[in-house]
Amino acid sequence: PFAALTPERVLEAAEAVGFEPDGRLLALNSYENRVYRLGSAEGMRVLKFYRPGRWSDAQIEEEHRFALELAAAELPVAAPLELKGRTLFRHADFRFAAFVCLGGREPELDLPGAREILGRTLARVHQIGARARFAHRPRIDVERYGHRSRTVVRASPLLPEALAEPYARLSALVLERIERVYGEVGPVEGIRVHGDC
Repeated sequence: PFAALTPERVLEAAEAVGFEPDGRLLALNSYENRVYRLGSAEGMRVLKFYRPGRWSDAQIEEEHRFALELAAAELPVAAPLELKGRTLFRHADFRFAAFVCLGGREPELDLPGAREILGRTLARVHQIGARARFAHRPRIDVERYGHRSRTVVRASPLLPEALAEPYARLSALVLERIERVYGEVGPVEGIRVHGDC
């Protein structure tokens, strides 16, 4: 779906939201979307182009509002830039957002106190996330991520015939146990979480 997203299109998109690109453009790792680091007169920026058909505008904007809420609470997150009063843009049939380029690194979990700091940070994300609910994002539950996924895998020609029956038995057993645990725990209240946590 990204064949038409050429470097020229990325630079045009940057210009369309008011950046002055200086020609530096680097593709960054991303599993689902296309993400680029952009050199510009305004400083280093990141442009994230969303995979067509994966999320609705409402879902993306909801995630953006949550990231802005986390940033307002002084959590170290990469929140989208509000440009021209919005965070989600379109260019050449692609939706994208712009961010300030932030450096990051893997936490050194063996250092004294590192896990506690990481835990406190995630706890703050969860506290803020519990203040409201997502209205447009899919709920994570056994039906959607368990049974539906199992049905897709079982119907897929990629599942070798020799593994079809063992997969059917094992996946049914796993889902049965997950449902039992959900039943023991009782109703689970979902909270907003950031997809990159």
